Amino acid sequence: MKCNTNYLTVNVLRAAAVLITLPFRAEAQGTFGNLNFEEANLTPVLGSPLPSHADNVPIANALPGWSVYYGGVQQSQINYNDPSLGATAVSLDGLGGEPVIDGSYSVLLQGGLSASAATIGQTSLIPVEMQSLMFKAQPGAGPFDILIGSQAIPFSAIGSGPNYTLYAANISAWAGRSEELSFSALNDGGVNNWVLDDITFSPNAVPEPSTLALLVMGGMALAARRWRAKGS
Repeated sequence: MKCNTNYLTVNVLRAAAVLITLPFRAEAQGTFGNLNFEEANLTPVLGSPLPSHADNVPIANALPGWSVYYGGVQQSQINYNDPSLGATAVSLDGLGGEPVIDGSYSVLLQGGLSASAATIGQTSLIPVEMQSLMFKAQPGAGPFDILIGSQAIPFSAIGSGPNYTLYAANISAWAGRSEELSFSALNDGGVNNWVLDDITFSPNAVPEPSTLALLVMGGMALAARRWRAKGS
């Protein structure tokens, strides 16, 4: 029987994605809050029903629990469904406006042409025994930073979904400590737009590259066995 290469490839990728992401189930978030940005409360300032977009929305309504900085300067307002055309900006994406990754809201961080970073940050207790931090993002054209306090934390892609890449970072050294966690879209010569959503902590370690390779190989073997079974 002739092998259907496209069918096998699709099933290999599906199986590998399942194997990679299964260990990373969301856990309790400790004292950090609004990590999926669903706590936005726009009705008091924008009315009901919500308009399709709005400027100068108080951060306390758009991003409860978070602070916003442009190039290190703290801001008091952001836009809703109204991204910047080139300047550094943070905005809330909602239904009826810009596409969101999950739920009703995502956050857009734009490292602008002014060469300053767009940053959101929150200070709280990193849950005890947590080893990794994960988040979903639509990556931009430039660099992105995660900081705990003043320390930049390396991160890597571990999976993907229909409209996002799933990233993970090792935060085990800070478990049980109160620190500022921040995310920044930087500028490296052009507009750098990152959409962020679904930040979670996990007690599972980030897989080493060799482990990821084994998981992918396992996914390929599983898909191949299924294909042979169907062929027979």
